[in-house]
Amino acid sequence: MTEIVLDLIIVIVVLAAWLALVALLLRGWRNRGRRQADAIGEIPVFPDDPGTALLGPDSGLYLGATLAPSWQNRVAVGDFGDRAAADLSAFTDGIGIERAGASTIWIPRSAITAVRTENGHAGKVMGRGGVLVIRWTLPSGTEIDSGFRADDKAVYPPWIAEFTAAPAPSDTPAHLTTLTETEQGKDQ
Repeated sequence: MTEIVLDLIIVIVVLAAWLALVALLLRGWRNRGRRQADAIGEIPVFPDDPGTALLGPDSGLYLGATLAPSWQNRVAVGDFGDRAAADLSAFTDGIGIERAGASTIWIPRSAITAVRTENGHAGKVMGRGGVLVIRWTLPSGTEIDSGFRADDKAVYPPWIAEFTAAPAPSDTPAHLTTLTETEQGKDQ
């Protein structure tokens, strides 16, 4: 009888310790969300008319969002940083990420600063170029990275090409970009 009581006490103590650790983990996640709330601000909503569809929908896993440039500092505001199965679509006005069981994410084209592949994102490490990462600026001015692991990695090059801006023609007058004869003489 005493052996059973001792085993029961050990089980209760281990279970209580496990529950306490889970509670601390949840408390830390909520506190992180509160600390980030001002920096994240309002997240853009999916518009009624996103424009013409250009790419996708491509299925895969939305890996979450991180504060740029860190690939591990996850966003904890709302469900924005939560992983979910998703479809990624490009439109003339931006990118839509439709997630299963979570809110749809809208990334306006004007907010996108880079689209690239990485080896990992938000604690998920993949093989070389296994994650498509979209860096964009929130209306609050905070830069974040949103990661997507496509079911088919062959879809990445068209995404990168679509959102890689061609070099803009120089607005600098020609007389400022070339050295004058006097300056050339000084350099020699």
